[in-house]
Amino acid sequence: MRRLLPSPWLSLGLFGGWLLLTRSFSIGQVLLGLGVAIAMPLLMAPLRPRPGPLRRWGLLVRLILRVGAEVVHSALVVAAGVLRARSRPPRGSFVVVPLDLHDAHGLAALAMISAVIPGTVWSELAPDRSALLMHVFDLEDEAAFIQHFKTDYEQPLKEIFE
Repeated sequence: MRRLLPSPWLSLGLFGGWLLLTRSFSIGQVLLGLGVAIAMPLLMAPLRPRPGPLRRWGLLVRLILRVGAEVVHSALVVAAGVLRARSRPPRGSFVVVPLDLHDAHGLAALAMISAVIPGTVWSELAPDRSALLMHVFDLEDEAAFIQHFKTDYEQPLKEIFE
């Protein structure tokens, strides 16, 4: 069964999406939807990345909780910065963060973390994965930001994935 449906949830989603888009439950559309739901995951299987080597599950849970707290804190800081923008405009700046993390799964997780934290934007990754260019909404101390980013996000991801 696993050979026919390598991603059963994806197949179910494709089948349901097909029926919703066609707005028809005729036998032809059901069969065509089943064909798409079976064929697409099989054809796309070579493009799916291999699962990452997750180590230290406890650290992963702590990292998720830390990121959640940081999202709330940063949202409040950015909101305050927007509200006082007339009296004190934010000092937005690009920062180059040197990276020690080179694992593709860890870098993808780091990209997601920087995307969900208000006030930070992942802008560019060096071709050799040695540095990351980020934009920060209101940057007071570049060295402190880099240290915080590396200590709180990169280092735990490095321990989890490498």
